[in-house]
Amino acid sequence: MEERVKQIIAEIIGIELECIDEQTSPDNVPDWDSLKHMQIIIALEEEFSVEIPDEYIEKMLGVEKIFLVLKSLI
Repeated sequence: MEERVKQIIAEIIGIELECIDEQTSPDNVPDWDSLKHMQIIIALEEEFSVEIPDEYIEKMLGVEKIFLVLKSLI
């Protein structure tokens, strides 16, 4: 699951997969804006067949937080 999440983020943001770790977030990736964040959320919902509640979406600002939320939903 974690590798697929990283692949989705890399594809949407347009950065190398090797550049993504658990500390990757909009704070240290300038191209991770609100539009790309929503694209990531939608791609994750499709990939893992889950519906991410709105209150979680705003908390998923970073790879580590994305992992935590997805693990709680899958």
